[in-house]
Amino acid sequence: MSILINEKTKILIQGFTGDKGSFHAKEMIDYGTKVVGGVTPGKGGSTHLGLPVFNTVADAVAATGAEASITFVAPAFCADAIMEAADAGIQLVCSITDGIPAQDMMRVKRYLMRYPKERRTLMVGPNCAGIISPGKAMLGIMPGHIYKPGKVGIVSRSGTLGYEAAAQMKLLGIGVSTSVGIGGDPINGSSFLDHLMKFEEDPDTEAVVMIGEIGGPQEAEASAWVKENMSKPVVGYVAGLTAPKGRRMGHAGAIISATGDSAAEKSEIMRSYGLTVAPSAGELGSTVAAMLAGR
Repeated sequence: MSILINEKTKILIQGFTGDKGSFHAKEMIDYGTKVVGGVTPGKGGSTHLGLPVFNTVADAVAATGAEASITFVAPAFCADAIMEAADAGIQLVCSITDGIPAQDMMRVKRYLMRYPKERRTLMVGPNCAGIISPGKAMLGIMPGHIYKPGKVGIVSRSGTLGYEAAAQMKLLGIGVSTSVGIGGDPINGSSFLDHLMKFEEDPDTEAVVMIGEIGGPQEAEASAWVKENMSKPVVGYVAGLTAPKGRRMGHAGAIISATGDSAAEKSEIMRSYGLTVAPSAGELGSTVAAMLAGR
């Protein structure tokens, strides 16, 4: 099994005919993902990459039965694209877009809450690498060949460190059930906790890698939940050990205050809640291997 997506998930590309949408749609299709069409306002009725193009997400859902979408939409318009998908009944939206204003994301979060929990759209991102269930489906921009199918879940704020973990694990013969990049912005659609809950429920995920960054309380909250609720072992890592205090580093959410959310402090919090913390980014795979061997 996997979480979020599998080989049967019907997927739409929002921003289908643009250069980024076209490039990554082709990559997803070549990987075997069930892409059923795309949305570009004004180009409805045409075809692109052999698939239908629609003016609205509602039209696309009505015609194809799409369940998930991925947005390759400019930052200024991306919030509207996400809310449009929610209104059309899309259950999972993955937003790759970087640079969405924080105020727009606050509006999106409030908007999604208007729907009852059982039919509320789950958003992954923005500013993320996306989601991949190796050998089944890819909803993102990651290099699919570095992922081996298996039983270790990955959830990461950093897209490239998610890649790094998967590549190191593959070299050691360890596979991935699903990898989720939740994005590095301070306001994101879903958190570590949302996906850890799903991994805990997935019978074919036996362990999880959680990769955090400096800034924000997500890692501490997730670690506390792991101690109280999770039966599966978790390897943790926090990027940014050398980041100077008070400076924004890379991702919009990666800023540390005087105390409480540096990499060293977050790593210690993870250890205190029973997570196995990888000593460096270069030892993610070997830490997972050692943990699995010691079970």
